[in-house]
Amino acid sequence: MQIPRRSLLAGIGIGAASAGCLGRDRSASDGPSGTLTVAVTTSTYDSGLVDELHAAFESEYGVTARAVAAGTGEAIAAGERGDVDAVMAHARPLEDAFIRSGNGINRRDFAVGDFIVAGPADDPAGIADIEDVATAFDRIASAEATFFSRGDNSGTHVKERAIWDEAGVEPGGEWYRETGQGMGDTLVQANQRDAYLLTVRANYIDMRDRLELERFVDGPVTDGDPLLDNPYGVIAVNPASEPGVAYELAMYYIGFLTGTRGQEIIEGYTIDGEPLFYPNALSKSPDFEQYTPGESTGSNGTGDWAETGTEAETNNETGTSDVAETSPERGTNDGTGTSNGSAPTDGAGS
Repeated sequence: MQIPRRSLLAGIGIGAASAGCLGRDRSASDGPSGTLTVAVTTSTYDSGLVDELHAAFESEYGVTARAVAAGTGEAIAAGERGDVDAVMAHARPLEDAFIRSGNGINRRDFAVGDFIVAGPADDPAGIADIEDVATAFDRIASAEATFFSRGDNSGTHVKERAIWDEAGVEPGGEWYRETGQGMGDTLVQANQRDAYLLTVRANYIDMRDRLELERFVDGPVTDGDPLLDNPYGVIAVNPASEPGVAYELAMYYIGFLTGTRGQEIIEGYTIDGEPLFYPNALSKSPDFEQYTPGESTGSNGTGDWAETGTEAETNNETGTSDVAETSPERGTNDGTGTSNGSAPTDGAGS
């Protein structure tokens, strides 16, 4: 339990002198209470990371943390309606619009991952030797090899569209199919139809034992194409717009997620020994653009991945929304994942 500020000041001998500045009296037992509802990305939920984070947060503060798994667009829409107290997202343009509208406030970076391109083992488009994702997409289109798109205006879908734009290709025809589903369901369908797709690495790792799809083009997690980066942020819902939200509790949550304990949990969370997400909230050279609308460049000012302490940092430049879905099965922290009573949903996404 964190020590309330007044108790800390009293402990160093200045509590009485500061009482007038602190306002109403607060006892040492004061702290957050109640239930926090967070719209979380389905990649963090399906992988089991949210369970780990929320179990630790509940234990630390004696509160209840409820997770509603949704894609970024739907998560932000829930924040705009005041249905949730905080939003976890991975689509910076939508996050910026959320903040500009006055509905979101106090955004922080907290983790980063990436996307990959996966497809059938026989590789009919011949992309196995390609490291540039736009070139791989162009070759898939030229071969008219089956490609499954989320087609749901999700963060993954918007990233995909950005790659097609980079490749100078307008996808369409029998070879290009939109599922309108989340990431897990799209992976299953692509696996059944021997199709290529863009997927969040974490979802692929979580499901790879049930898939015959091969990983072809990598993102920056494994020194691949930086266009495939996938940064995550967390934003409180503005109480000036939605007075009923648990704003104080949301700020405790953001502090926990971006603090030492939350970042340690993210860094240590793996499936079969492989990391899914990389913490990036703690840095001696923080990226101040993370707080305000506008493209963030990362702590090194270039948009490239840079090691800062225990975390890798990236720029924030990814897409938009998902539908509120989760995959059929969720990963655990090498079999030690915990449950925190998060609200389950159907399907999958990120």
